[in-house]
Amino acid sequence: MEQGKIVSRLLMLGALLSAAWIAPAQQKAVLYPSMAPLDQYMMEGGAEIALARNAAPASISNDAEILVLGRHGYETAAKGKNGFVCLVERGWAAGIDDPDFWNPKLRGPMCLNAPGARSRLPITFKRTQLALAGMNKTQIFDGIKSAFEKKELRTPEPGAMCYMLSKEGYLGDSVGHWHPHLMFFVPLNEHMDWGASLLGSPVLGFQDSEEQMTVFVIPVTRWSDGTAAPSYQP
Repeated sequence: MEQGKIVSRLLMLGALLSAAWIAPAQQKAVLYPSMAPLDQYMMEGGAEIALARNAAPASISNDAEILVLGRHGYETAAKGKNGFVCLVERGWAAGIDDPDFWNPKLRGPMCLNAPGARSRLPITFKRTQLALAGMNKTQIFDGIKSAFEKKELRTPEPGAMCYMLSKEGYLGDSVGHWHPHLMFFVPLNEHMDWGASLLGSPVLGFQDSEEQMTVFVIPVTRWSDGTAAPSYQP
């Protein structure tokens, strides 16, 4: 398995994943060359709330703020009281070369802690705003770059992280649910500082220059409902 390809999709939701055993990106890219009709990305409100909460254990998500995708961006569906924010990201949260970028089936449930919500969520909101405005991929990433240059977006706060433990999510045609995992966001640095992506290391890591952060991914052994997940082999 080529870890770099896997971790690049995890930004989607990190999340999100591609793997070396799937068809080449050039072949998959033609499946989703542009944004589908908006209705294909939408979910029924109750179902989206439930999926967002499923990103983390109930002890966290029951008291979290819940966001759902509306026709003009994310909207608050439930107020929270523990600082966490849960939502379901769509494919346009992935990298510019990701073949599932416009895949309308993609759903990435995630629950961010307070530092993650303050510093990581504005990037999701900006991407979503540009996608819903009809921008193409190049325009979306130019918009993200411009927002950083204007200080409208910022690098992650210390301690920024999220849970992605839902077995109900769909992280792309190549990997489906993948594995439950935690993600940690830090300003750009060498991921070798964590020993990430080295042979046998349980930590995956990569640098995302587009969003000016380094992302560390740690697969875990159980889904948010406490059931056992398939073991991850680095």
